[in-house]
This record gives sequence, C-alpha cells and structure tokens, in this order.
Amino acid sequence: LRYHAGRIDYTLSWIFLSFLGIFGIHRFYMEKWITGIIYLLTGGLFGFGILYDFCTLNVQIDDINRLEWVA
Repeated sequence: LRYHAGRIDYTLSWIFLSFLGIFGIHRFYMEKWITGIIYLLTGGLFGFGILYDFCTLNVQIDDINRLEWVA
C-alpha cells in the first residue's frame, strides 16, 4: 500500500501524536479543529482516541492528502 504525499507530513503527524497526542495537537495539524478541541478538553478522549489514532493515523493522513489531488 502506497500512501500519497501532500500537505500533511506523515512524520510530523506521528511526532505530534506520540508526544502531544493527549492535547490533540496532531488533530489541529490535520485541520480537524472540532476533534482537536475535544481531545484537548478530554485528554485524548480519555486515552481511547489516542489508541484509535495510533491504529489509523496513516489512513487519516492519506485521506486528507488524496482529497488534495482530486480538488
């Protein structure tokens, strides 16, 4: 499976998730403002949101970058 390069950088997103995920910084970086605020106020959805993002972050970034190619 090959991921699309684009405006959102995979490495930087993983760094944000790994070290600042509880604050939702990776969500703000991906311009998911509402979920970023929710993560900030709830501590990453009480940890469950962070676990979800660890499993799906590459797919989330790929979807964002793929939409840029279409638009």
